[in-house]
Amino acid sequence: MRDLRADPKTLDPIELASRDEISALQLKRMKWSVAHAYQNVPFYKKKFDDAGIHPEDLINLEDIQKFPFTTKQDLRDNYPFGMFAVPQEDIMRIHASSGTTGKPTVVGYTKNDLGFWASVMARSMRASGTKTGDIVHVAYGYGLFTGGLGAHYGAEKLGCTVVPVSGGMTARQVTLIQDFKPTTIMVTPSYILNILDEFRKNDFDPRDCSLDVGIFGAEPWTNAMRAEIEEAFDMHAVDIYGLSEVMGPGVANECVETKDGLHVWEDHFYPEVVDPLTNNICLDGQSGELIFTSLTKEAFPVIRYRTRDLTTLRPGTARSMRRMDKVTGRTDDMIILRGVNVFPTQIEEQILAIKGLAPHFQIELNRDNRLDAMTVHVEKSRNSDPDELSELLSARIKDVVGITAKVNLKDAGSVPRSEGKAVRILDNRSKE
Repeated sequence: MRDLRADPKTLDPIELASRDEISALQLKRMKWSVAHAYQNVPFYKKKFDDAGIHPEDLINLEDIQKFPFTTKQDLRDNYPFGMFAVPQEDIMRIHASSGTTGKPTVVGYTKNDLGFWASVMARSMRASGTKTGDIVHVAYGYGLFTGGLGAHYGAEKLGCTVVPVSGGMTARQVTLIQDFKPTTIMVTPSYILNILDEFRKNDFDPRDCSLDVGIFGAEPWTNAMRAEIEEAFDMHAVDIYGLSEVMGPGVANECVETKDGLHVWEDHFYPEVVDPLTNNICLDGQSGELIFTSLTKEAFPVIRYRTRDLTTLRPGTARSMRRMDKVTGRTDDMIILRGVNVFPTQIEEQILAIKGLAPHFQIELNRDNRLDAMTVHVEKSRNSDPDELSELLSARIKDVVGITAKVNLKDAGSVPRSEGKAVRILDNRSKE
């Protein structure tokens, strides 16, 4: 693999600034962001007032700990635009992610927000080894999902040529990589393995292709998978992190020269890690739930947003900004399937909408041809047509939830019961 580390002259000065400089900028921006949320979002005004806290109480960075958390449920409760802090005419784009009630979590962006997002995405790509003038193959999905467009505008900001392939049609993905010769691919880690299989099926050696950098996100992946991808393609496999509620992809990114954790772009996002049981602040090096406060977002500021992602914060290395470890799990029951967020309650809603199905089900996750696959085991009522019910449920899950799932109809009493909390998910992916 080629040495792709960035020339320090091309970096944003804040990337190599002292901790004192970073902290001073964070405090200035945090004071603005907290006041902006309080003054323009009724939810935050009430939440702060109920907690007996005011933006003027923010004197130093540690004072953010006095402010209440924001949760995904808060966002759902204010669907669709109740969390916006600017008039509708100032909103230039809307994205959304899936939720548990069929209503997505809606986020908005002003012109400045989109500019900041493109900048942190360009910074992330540069940290990954992508350079101005490179051809970037974007295989993240486009649309309400933030992945595709986030990558697209970041690549253009960096001065790259973008191939906006989106997801699916694997044979075409390989053809375009062979013909267009991109040097960077941006895609989920599970899908690059599917692309790898397509290379081999056609007797193409992936090590001979043009790819130097793969920027992988939208789902957890391990260092073992990194090693497999790098060996197969002879390219650097680099991790990117983000979530729609905070911005989208580009909140944090690994640096290609170290690959020792994802540097959080702290000039735009203030990270904390808390014990998910006690809510006590964790010191650097201690694992807990990741919390973010946005520092520059105009349309959709978030104050102490609980990501539910479990990780650890550590000091900076290749950049001055702190690093977060790869996400090791979540504090809730959300499933990430091929980059799509899925909740068991979403599956339950579709089951309950179909007569002839009993409300007893279990979700099994496996690897199918190296891609995540879901099977829904559900009980049928007596005297019902299993083929018709199976097709109907599968179609509803595809249409409403947005994923493909195999349905396994079982006789009454076949799905395991629990005397306590129901075991809804059997995740076998880590065992395969």
